[in-house]
Amino acid sequence: MPLPAALNAARERGLDLILISPDANPPVCRISDVGKLKYEESKREKEARKAQRGGVLKEIKLSAKIAQHDLAVRIQKTRECLEKNNKVKATLQFRGREMQHTELGRAVMQKLLAAVTDIGKVESPPRLLGKLLIAIIVPN
Repeated sequence: MPLPAALNAARERGLDLILISPDANPPVCRISDVGKLKYEESKREKEARKAQRGGVLKEIKLSAKIAQHDLAVRIQKTRECLEKNNKVKATLQFRGREMQHTELGRAVMQKLLAAVTDIGKVESPPRLLGKLLIAIIVPN
């Protein structure tokens, strides 16, 4: 359709003539509302950004002498965070003489990691940074 005829058709409908593909031969145009087109484009971009986001980093704090029930609660909280597509940073702090028995803390951390392997994977294995034993878990 020639350009003047396309412009007239767009004006009759109260819409705009939008150039879709200028490189094509002949150029491809569409009769539509520019405001509506921009709105739909912004919604698509917003959804793409939302899907791209990796999730927030949540922290779960543990202790080397944690009770069994308290550990079960921490495991449940970790599972909830992973189900919401958030990363989890598991932190175990050693206090005082607990530093001489880091294997007890590592055992607690391994219990936590083993309990969430079905819905998450370990991004950063447990490592000792000063008095902290830190591991990062990401959702599958």
